[in-house]
Amino acid sequence: MSRWKIVAIIVVVLVVAIIGYRIMHRSSGLQRDMGDEAPIPVTVVPATRENVPVYLTALGTVNALNTVTVVPQVSGQLVSVNFKEGQEIKKGDVIARIDPRTYQAAVEQAQGKLAQDQALLSAAQYLASSYENLGKKQYVAAQTLQAQEQTVLQQRAAVLADRAALDSARVQLGYTTLRAPFDAVAGLRLVDVGNVVGPGTTGGIVVLTQIHPISVLFNLPQQNLDAVRDAMAKGPLQVAALDRTDQKVIATGTLKVISNQIDTSTSTFQLKAEFANPTDTLWPGQFVNVRLQLGTLHDALVVPAQAVQRGPDGDYVFAVQPGNTVKMQAVTTGGEAGASQTLIRSGLIAGTRVVTEGQFRLKQNSKVIPLAPGQEPPLPKATAGARKGGFHRG
Repeated sequence: MSRWKIVAIIVVVLVVAIIGYRIMHRSSGLQRDMGDEAPIPVTVVPATRENVPVYLTALGTVNALNTVTVVPQVSGQLVSVNFKEGQEIKKGDVIARIDPRTYQAAVEQAQGKLAQDQALLSAAQYLASSYENLGKKQYVAAQTLQAQEQTVLQQRAAVLADRAALDSARVQLGYTTLRAPFDAVAGLRLVDVGNVVGPGTTGGIVVLTQIHPISVLFNLPQQNLDAVRDAMAKGPLQVAALDRTDQKVIATGTLKVISNQIDTSTSTFQLKAEFANPTDTLWPGQFVNVRLQLGTLHDALVVPAQAVQRGPDGDYVFAVQPGNTVKMQAVTTGGEAGASQTLIRSGLIAGTRVVTEGQFRLKQNSKVIPLAPGQEPPLPKATAGARKGGFHRG
């Protein structure tokens, strides 16, 4: 065998030996690391007892308290529109006018007919009175007197009919002026001036919506019905409307109505809350998150909402044990308690420290470094030593 081949074999053997040594060294180092797991920094907060409000939440729809489509009750040419689109209108304000001349003429005609029949009634009454005086002296037959009295009754009936006809004509004339039935906001104008309108006008002239106050409709599961009714019997229940992030309250109101039946298709019942809405924060058709406060629980056990985890066997928290290890502690929750807390009905006692941040790296009996909210975790020893002594070139 040549000398170069011997040298090549020796080099290959040395390379293989070095690679094997490094692989075995890394494997033993990994085993040491796994056997000596580093503690995990986590944020912990103790479970506390507080007086907390009890809420039920749902998705609600804002509805106008009253909505009316203004449709003319008489026919005629539209001569004026007295509102601007989107304008706030007060009750009794004139919305539009229809040409009144035909209806004014009908009123005057009814007035003339009434005056005519009143004159005939007066004449008949005078004649009946004369016949009565003459009848006492037997100058007029009793039959003639009775006939004249019947004529008076007929004329009185005619006058009553004329007055009713006059009232009807005046009502028809009044319909030529369209007024707002309540405080509202005007929608889009649906008919222009000059068009002939009437009871059959499709869509009417305008749609008015009342938004001061305004209502919100929402649904709750049927199992909450008794709790809501019991709480409502004790006094008015406060309802809050929250923005889309479910963090900011944009309006507060009062629960007004509980529906008189349960929807069998969804097993829910509907509720209606009323809001003053002075700044137009709520608008018809808007979706809002609704929070109904049923009452207040005194001395209730609560933890931050982010401490509660969801597992296949139910809710649990990571509770810090003596020796700074964690335990997966099963708990029974009782719903939201305020904006960022969860009510704990069983599974914990007051003072137990629960993990609120860093749970994704934890498992049963994991070692942890408990930190207060906002506290920075300690630096690794190597990094701390480097920062303390500085870096040196070898």
